[in-house]
Amino acid sequence: MRPTTRLLTGSALAVAAAGLLCTPAYAGDTDGLEVVPSSVVPGGQVTVNTAACGDGGTAAGDASAVGAGTFTLAPSTHEGDAIGQFRVPPSAQPGTYEIVATCAAGDRRVTGDLVVTLTSQRQPVYPRGSVKTGVGGALGPDPVQTAAGVAALAVAAAGGTWLLHRRARGDGI
Repeated sequence: MRPTTRLLTGSALAVAAAGLLCTPAYAGDTDGLEVVPSSVVPGGQVTVNTAACGDGGTAAGDASAVGAGTFTLAPSTHEGDAIGQFRVPPSAQPGTYEIVATCAAGDRRVTGDLVVTLTSQRQPVYPRGSVKTGVGGALGPDPVQTAAGVAALAVAAAGGTWLLHRRARGDGI
């Protein structure tokens, strides 16, 4: 083989392998139970939907693992999904719970996971306090340190000016 052909063949195989590795693993699994949000705090509202029951299908949902009991999934206008809601009890403990839905026609059973946490992931945590970068906040958390820094700069400027003045006069420094 010629070097150019070898190079092109190797490149084509590398691109094909990368394409196979980047294919989503869930692409064929459209009939599962989608839990939104997948992570919730106790007392939060959860929506579940599935396309496993077919167009216009209903299902009976079971969230008793987390303590929410049963709920109904009714047909929705969104791509033939059945959709339902339940509220996680305020007494729910942190952990991962399996939510189950059983289709009315055909008794097909689909599951999804719900994670109960003690902190909400939707509320961002903002930093507090000042950044410790030196003189950068003139009236920062410690005015004594700021004053000491300004005094040190003034002494250095005065000393430098005095040395330059002596050098300009020719005093031998």
